[in-house]
Amino acid sequence: MSIGEDGSASEPGTKQGRSGPDRTELANDLRLACQIIARRVRFESPSKVPPHQISVLFKIRREPRTPGALADEERISAPAMTRTVNAMAEAGLVRRIKHPDDSRSVLVVLTDEGRRAIDEVLDSRDTWMARHLDGLGEEELDLLERATAVLTRIGQQ
Repeated sequence: MSIGEDGSASEPGTKQGRSGPDRTELANDLRLACQIIARRVRFESPSKVPPHQISVLFKIRREPRTPGALADEERISAPAMTRTVNAMAEAGLVRRIKHPDDSRSVLVVLTDEGRRAIDEVLDSRDTWMARHLDGLGEEELDLLERATAVLTRIGQQ
């Protein structure tokens, strides 16, 4: 299957002159497919928490971080992360605590409301994905299971 920039799919062999899998074309198709799925999953959530704040919640889910570390990970400026953290604190999703090793710094930690937001998002994303897997046959499900292992391995490199 080939996937166009608009997300439309075509079956193999429908392109003129394509004689076999081309690594560059496969890389492009795979990248686009991952982007389409990631975008759909991200925006299918009924959560009122914006996607950029959800991203921060996931980052501090297992370990509190400084606003500076979050800005680096999100690849945004420190002032932009400060605005994001301020909005999240106002919404009750996070709170700031003193950094135990650096009295000049703070850590951003989840609140119970932040944990509930993460659970809601994970549940809705899993439900969305499961609903779309329902119509697939065993062969396609087996293929996706194998592809998941490969994609996970690629993502961890």
